[in-house]
Amino acid sequence: MLPTARSLSLVLFLAAFIIVPPALASESDHKYQADDLVTLWVNKVGPYNNPQETYNYYSLPFCHASGNTHKWGGLGEVLGGNELIDSQIDLRFQKNVDKGSICVLELDETKVKKFKDAIENNYWFEFFIDDLPLWGFVGELHTDRNSDNKHVLYTHKNINIKHNKDRIIHVNLSQESPKPLEAGRTLDMTYSVKWEPTNISFAHRFDVYLDYPFFEHQIHWFSIFNSFMMVIFLTGLVSMILMRTLRNDYAKYARDDDDLETLERDVSEESGWKLVHGDVFRPPHYLALISALVGTGAQLALLVLLVILLAIVGTLYVGRGAIVTTFIVCYALTSFISGYVSGAMYSRNSGKSWIKSMILTASLFPFLCFGIGFILNTIAIFYGSLAAIPFGTMVVVFVIWAFISFPLALLGTVFGRNWSGAPNNTCRVKTIPRPIPEEKWYLTPSVVSLM
Repeated sequence: MLPTARSLSLVLFLAAFIIVPPALASESDHKYQADDLVTLWVNKVGPYNNPQETYNYYSLPFCHASGNTHKWGGLGEVLGGNELIDSQIDLRFQKNVDKGSICVLELDETKVKKFKDAIENNYWFEFFIDDLPLWGFVGELHTDRNSDNKHVLYTHKNINIKHNKDRIIHVNLSQESPKPLEAGRTLDMTYSVKWEPTNISFAHRFDVYLDYPFFEHQIHWFSIFNSFMMVIFLTGLVSMILMRTLRNDYAKYARDDDDLETLERDVSEESGWKLVHGDVFRPPHYLALISALVGTGAQLALLVLLVILLAIVGTLYVGRGAIVTTFIVCYALTSFISGYVSGAMYSRNSGKSWIKSMILTASLFPFLCFGIGFILNTIAIFYGSLAAIPFGTMVVVFVIWAFISFPLALLGTVFGRNWSGAPNNTCRVKTIPRPIPEEKWYLTPSVVSLM
């Protein structure tokens, strides 16, 4: 019995070892062993003065092997205009390279023209090594040279990598060997790699990309708390004085008097803001649209606050597209708030078209973004920019809205109608609306905008 149990345990152990292989060095855990392959990902290029205009790195005629591996980084990375492609440059962990060959670039008229246009527009590129970015310019424009040789292309890349034991901490890129762009010329594209040890911990490797001294300023918490309590005290004091002053007015306005008598009394006795007390809580025109706008505004305010808090507490700046992904997920989950606020406001103003209100609240902001995004996406596709959103990504965003955001908005509208939809107006709404005086010609919006 015992040998059988031991044999069974051995078989299970071997099966587990085969099915679940031992952890290997990779970018997923950011741990490497000596001589392990480190992937250099090329991302995008674009003009320095317009960071939103980005293109695929190989839209410029850099030489690259066929069948390059693409890296899928998630929804936020695609929406952020990132497309990582394996450069197939041989980088090994802790292995220095004095001079390695990337490729031999043969220039013709078309390639020279593309490179010259990129250099004239100050094109920069972006690489990634172990999720750490590197930046550099495609070339340089020498204004002191003649018109034929003033465009130069950098042909050598120096990559300096610092590591702490088995983790990559810092990467840096510098470029050398500028060569003039001439049709028919052959350029040797080369690189070098230098590894250096460092004592910086893995948790602080992104500090170099942040304005870290800005966060080290001492905050005077006692002064902030003292000022906050002073504002609360003064606000409460002013509110108490106003409530005592306006108590009789509230009681008078809440009485169910005859509208004609009230109108005559207003003309003879009231002045200033008291003249419109009977119309303040009158339901506005386009109530469903206004309720949807108020609900969407409340949701966006909460969304921005939530994303800021998550960015402060967490490390959203580490991952590419993490903030965009967080924004989309938080928007879907906070759709309940927009429905709740919109439904409560619509119910307090005695709205009747509930289906219209619910659908408008749930779809107003997403469809507005979709309309604007469709126009921008069409332009981006026409120019071949990375800002173009793929069809699959649009389907994913639509599914998130249809199956998470839309139902939560409808549910929030129902809760807002039943829990906070009772009217709580401090003044009675008059049956007869107060006549609005005719507007002077010099107070019309067109004249005021010109002035």
